[in-house]
Amino acid sequence: MDKLEYRLRTLTINDHDRMVKLWDNAGLATKPKGRDSEASIEAQMRACPEFFVGALEGSKLIGTVIASSDGRKGWINRLAVHPDYRRRGVAKALVAEAERILRESGGVMFSALIMNRNRASKRMFKGL
Repeated sequence: MDKLEYRLRTLTINDHDRMVKLWDNAGLATKPKGRDSEASIEAQMRACPEFFVGALEGSKLIGTVIASSDGRKGWINRLAVHPDYRRRGVAKALVAEAERILRESGGVMFSALIMNRNRASKRMFKGL
């Protein structure tokens, strides 16, 4: 497998459609008229723009993570990597970036909610 060259950057509302498409491709359940609507995501981005991180190979969005925090406990949400880019360190890099952002916002404990059927994600987080 060739070395994957990608960069992490803060996502904006202009990335919304690509984010939802990636989540669908990655097998995450989406609610396009609810929590994943453009209006909902935009409101969340306004509140904490740094919590939305994407991995890009060139201009292609290949991974996402969304952090959230109550000021004490941080959550790692919407970790997704396009199936063509899995097992190449993208998810681990996104988790590390989410943890860095959460630490900077005062978080001392981090959690991730993983669907029971998502064995690959459970293995990845267990390895971390």
